[in-house]
Amino acid sequence: MKTFIASGIAAAALVSAASADVTFSFTNQTWTGFNFTEAYAAGSLTGTLTGATVNATLNASTSYTYGDDLCVYMDAAPLSTGGLLQVGGFSNLSALQRYSWANGGSSTPGTTVSGTVNFTTGINMAANPTQSIWIGNGYGAAGTSGTWTGTITLLGVTAVPAPGAIALLGLAGFCSRRRRA
Repeated sequence: MKTFIASGIAAAALVSAASADVTFSFTNQTWTGFNFTEAYAAGSLTGTLTGATVNATLNASTSYTYGDDLCVYMDAAPLSTGGLLQVGGFSNLSALQRYSWANGGSSTPGTTVSGTVNFTTGINMAANPTQSIWIGNGYGAAGTSGTWTGTITLLGVTAVPAPGAIALLGLAGFCSRRRRA
């Protein structure tokens, strides 16, 4: 019984001790203008999104896509304008909160975009259960594209553990329980 209880405590500690940041990595990822990837689906993050950190390099550019056009956008699926958050990108997606990266204003391959943006108002993920996090090219002119390599870290949020992972921890504890003679 003690092993079973200890396994339950370990599972709870694993969930609560998880880092309060998530990182999305990409290598030679090409996004055309207003093309985004759903990095985190609705309901897959918990906590309050308080900022974003970027560390990326523009590897290639077409039609003046700049390094700082790399964009984090928060909106419900299907993707549209008028979301909750936009960080980066020249074109205005009409988000309630809009921020720019501090550097990366060049289309020259090798341009880096790095730094942290802290949001004026944090976004509580539980209060916005239909919102997804999208990453892509925030420059929407026709024929544009950019290719980036790097990471974007979302601050203050944690990935929701898959129910199967917690169930496996509990099952392991249950299976390891021994009978006393």
